[in-house]
Amino acid sequence: MLDVKRINDTIAAISTAVALGQGSIAIVRVSGPSAERIGREVFSIPGTQRWESHRIIYGHVIDPTSRERIDEALLLIMKAPRSFTGEDVIEFHCHGGLICVQRVLELVLSQGARRALPGEFSQRAVLNGRIDLTRAEAISTLIGARSRRITQLAMVSLTGAVYKEITCIKERLLEQLAELEAHLDFEEDLLPLDERIVKNNLESIYQDLIQLVMDSNRSAILYRGLEVALIGRPNVGKSSLLNLFSRREKAIVTDLPGTTRDLLESEIIVQGVPITLVDTAGIQFTGDIVEKLGIQRSRQAMMSADAIILVFDLTEGWTSAEENLIREIPEGTILLIAGNKSDKCPLRHNTPVSKIFNQSWIFPVSARTGEGEDSILSELLNRCGANENQDIRLSLNSRQRDLAKEAATFLNHTLITIEQNLPIDFWTIDLRQAIAILTELTGENISEVTLDRIFSRFCIGK
Repeated sequence: MLDVKRINDTIAAISTAVALGQGSIAIVRVSGPSAERIGREVFSIPGTQRWESHRIIYGHVIDPTSRERIDEALLLIMKAPRSFTGEDVIEFHCHGGLICVQRVLELVLSQGARRALPGEFSQRAVLNGRIDLTRAEAISTLIGARSRRITQLAMVSLTGAVYKEITCIKERLLEQLAELEAHLDFEEDLLPLDERIVKNNLESIYQDLIQLVMDSNRSAILYRGLEVALIGRPNVGKSSLLNLFSRREKAIVTDLPGTTRDLLESEIIVQGVPITLVDTAGIQFTGDIVEKLGIQRSRQAMMSADAIILVFDLTEGWTSAEENLIREIPEGTILLIAGNKSDKCPLRHNTPVSKIFNQSWIFPVSARTGEGEDSILSELLNRCGANENQDIRLSLNSRQRDLAKEAATFLNHTLITIEQNLPIDFWTIDLRQAIAILTELTGENISEVTLDRIFSRFCIGK
């Protein structure tokens, strides 16, 4: 937990990704009351460069004890309150890789800073009023974005759109609450309360809140992505289709049945939606122990997948093996059927397929030529409702969405109370609850424990 004493600490962390031999620049961020002192002690500045806020100065990181030069670097200085955290902040822009940046961080820590907790820089920015909680969460979403569409929605939130929308809804509720409380306290001095107008106002606010929740539900697929299992009997082309969709030789492909013995995963982005494709072992009767384990995992993948693409070989036609597989698919699972090798045997009206399905449900594809790839992936998004997110202007994350739904529930209780002709003071009970929850959503009234839990999911250095 970030207690008062820790808030006054000076913290430090590497703020860029670190990998051996990767990245020419790495950043060590330091924030807190001792940031400037630490910077002056470990950074040697040649010439007449001045130590001023919002300046970048050139120099060397030096061990103040041994006078060893650790790295050649640039130092960015940002004095409070004009920094991301609202505190004194310095950043060492040093050479990338693993060793140099780690040595710079260790040197800073030896001078009295402590390692920052995950998300602690952002948490301080919120606590110091530099950004609101929804903007901080948008930063985390932006960093972890898996597609361009997610970055677009995150940028909308980062500009304050979520905060403004929720604040607007909350202000409308506060205005209505103030009117109700005025009638409770000064009823004899005011005109009679028009219950119809109150109800209409609250219904309008409720619909706006529900619409925001519905849009966020639709866009949730962008954040978590889809898991799609490729299933079928052995040697029908599942691995070849995985390689086609992922644009690389992810799976080993041979003419021998049972080549795939374990699950293979590959992530692709289709129209902004992250999709994890799972290539499964061909399901058949076998005495091979290893192959049996692979088939068992295939069945587990079928149970957990959001959607399934059942692959069969058009040159061999639809068989009893496919019929048996259909029966194993969990009820309610989105299913597409891919007839592979359409370059050798086009799908015709007389192609024998399951009586359960209309022939228009079968997608002819060719793992060799790429025929049918766009059609089946587009239909996959349609079936999963992923295409519906393209017109979403604003989206809440899972925490915000849960709180918005909770606030909407209390608001609905208020409307029910009005319909039941209960006294006005009963109306205000649930109304206050809805307002309190929306205040928690924006971070204006949130417990320290909850705040710690939110920022613990952030990356270190942010």
